[in-house]
Amino acid sequence: MTSPRDFRYPQVIAEICNLDWQGISGEDMTSIAWAYHFFSIQFRENLKTARRLHPHDEKLRQLEAEECDTDNLAPWPGVAAVGEKMNHDEFMRRTLDLMPIDTVKFQRLQTIGHRYLREARALNATVRAASIASYEDGGLERVFKAILGFCDWNTPLLQAFEHFLAEHVRFDSDPDQGHGALSRHIEVDDRILPLWEGFRELLVTCVPSLLGKTATGSARLHELDNGFEALPQGAERVVAYAPVHATAGLVGAHDDPVCHS
Repeated sequence: MTSPRDFRYPQVIAEICNLDWQGISGEDMTSIAWAYHFFSIQFRENLKTARRLHPHDEKLRQLEAEECDTDNLAPWPGVAAVGEKMNHDEFMRRTLDLMPIDTVKFQRLQTIGHRYLREARALNATVRAASIASYEDGGLERVFKAILGFCDWNTPLLQAFEHFLAEHVRFDSDPDQGHGALSRHIEVDDRILPLWEGFRELLVTCVPSLLGKTATGSARLHELDNGFEALPQGAERVVAYAPVHATAGLVGAHDDPVCHS
């Protein structure tokens, strides 16, 4: 029988956890919240895919009830009223509305996020469904705990994001009743590796300083006709991002391919 340590994706989780979460600025963490918004859309879509592939799976049904159309993050000032139900990616979308950003930064983050979603959506449905087990059964809990090592949650947006992360650690951490217990029966292997690699690239492309002062200080930013790529000196290329989409604005439920089926 294989175990997670037989695969490569746990190494990518460790790499994400080992990014310089304590060394980034509040502005950088705001960009991480934007990045995570796009991840949370992908998460919901993958969970919906898992439910579609396994319509009679009661554990996945319960997991969906705790991640979608739920009030388990409410209330939160400016984001969720008492008892208000919403998808968790909608909570993140409203969180981002707490602090406007300039147009150039907005377009840059949108470009990176939309590219990330296109690549995730291109993967096989079975692979996307399987990713849920790796996310819920320890993977995201480890990442969230690493992010929570950041110490300067000093704006309404960042405080809402911190609440989101801390609550998800609580949701996932119970070994018998938590979200891991509702998903670990799904078989996982390295076919999900591109999803974790994509998440890592999403984060470090939005916030290159996560690579640390040494790596970031020696990074070479190569201007392209339609964007740039970050190439840390002596390191593997992080990512190159695509042109700004003609359509700006946060991705909503209407962008979910599952909803179109």
